[in-house]
Amino acid sequence: MAQDSDRRSSLEVSGASGDSSRSWVHASAAVSAAAISDLAADSAALDAVAAAADALAEVLRRGGRVVAGGIGGACAQAAHVAEERSGRYRDNRAALGAIACTDASHLTCTANDFGYEAVFERWVRGLAREGDALVTLTTSGNSANVVAALAAAREIGMTSVGLLGGTGGACLPHCDHVLIAPGAGSDRIQEAHTLAIHLLVEGIERALFPELY
Repeated sequence: MAQDSDRRSSLEVSGASGDSSRSWVHASAAVSAAAISDLAADSAALDAVAAAADALAEVLRRGGRVVAGGIGGACAQAAHVAEERSGRYRDNRAALGAIACTDASHLTCTANDFGYEAVFERWVRGLAREGDALVTLTTSGNSANVVAALAAAREIGMTSVGLLGGTGGACLPHCDHVLIAPGAGSDRIQEAHTLAIHLLVEGIERALFPELY
């Protein structure tokens, strides 16, 4: 135990902020914190997240499931959306139906045979049903394959939630529930989306498993 403490102390000293060559990390962290603070101070945005959580909870309460998709880093976040429902968030509770479009075979086959714009749409059409929900993530709001998936979801009769950036882009009119995250770049927007993902799952749990809270 003493050795671990000594090692931690030496790391803290070696990483001290006095080195001006490391000033960038403080500046970048401050920008990130400011974006999160902007979201936390935006009552309308938080109300939108709460409304989306209620809608997703109702889908799951009725036996529907959540399908999630996104591109690049947002694809990893879509997996995060799903695993915190089918697995767990903070405490053990019943599994919830959720799946993310992360299957490499589906993505590469569909991109090759139908075009990249179809990768999420065909996933939605193949797996989702009326009464299910689609959660999409895109920092620009203009990803053509996400727009196509949202349009398909509306045609099927799904509830759609968009975690977007910028002005919301072409995705905006296709979403039933929207959060447009603050942030000038995709990194800051994705960080705000991560907070939104956690707020969504907490809201779902509070609705379906109030005993956890």
